[in-house]
Amino acid sequence: MTNAQRLDADIPGPSVDVARAAPDARPAIQIVPRAIPVPISIFDLDRTLTRHGTYTPFLIYAALRIAPWRIALLPLMLFGMIAYKLGFVSRCQLKVLQHGLLIGRSLPRRRIDSLARGFADRLWRKGILKKGVLRIAQERAEGRRVMLATAANSYYLQAIADRIGISEVISTRSVWHGDILRPTIEGDNCYGAAKRSMTMAYLEDAGLDRSDLHLRFFSDHVSDRPTFEWVDEPIAVNPSPKLMKFARQKGWEVLDWT
Repeated sequence: MTNAQRLDADIPGPSVDVARAAPDARPAIQIVPRAIPVPISIFDLDRTLTRHGTYTPFLIYAALRIAPWRIALLPLMLFGMIAYKLGFVSRCQLKVLQHGLLIGRSLPRRRIDSLARGFADRLWRKGILKKGVLRIAQERAEGRRVMLATAANSYYLQAIADRIGISEVISTRSVWHGDILRPTIEGDNCYGAAKRSMTMAYLEDAGLDRSDLHLRFFSDHVSDRPTFEWVDEPIAVNPSPKLMKFARQKGWEVLDWT
């Protein structure tokens, strides 16, 4: 070996990472598992979990115990309903009118709370659909979070929700002046498109992003179409004729709890 060859042999070559130099090597890919959606089940109340509506029956129940003479004003409520059907008053205005006629323009919280509990007890005995209550228990057993979203007014609804065992409630909110209940409504009547908007706002306020949720919705009426079309799993319960037709067209599940 010549001196030049010996010198070349003594000079170290570049350090080679065999693994990186291998032609088939691929950079490591870190797979981040997608978060499991938060499962939430949302129930309407009137005629979904109950045999009948609750708003007018509650007003009549309360009127009979507060001032029975107000029952004589029921024909005026009929005129209000006709005006609503003809489009002269909104559903919200109709509810305010009905409230004022049957239970007056000011009612102390202690009195309304007592009436609400009595009405809820009566409803539980005679008006709650037991299959609906069983389905609520089933939803919880599946690990789902259960909520109510209903046009019922909050001042009597909470007692019903307590009886059913649902703590999260989205509903029509009434106006209070201190501890005095007024007939007026705060914000929207939780009905139709407003129900979807109010439910969205509730979930956002709870720090929940729609993309992270799996929503299941139960209702009896086609007025809830905006919410039905917004959720992942719409379920028509005791459907009105229009909802039945629409549910069949869409291929939605239909249940009978009556």
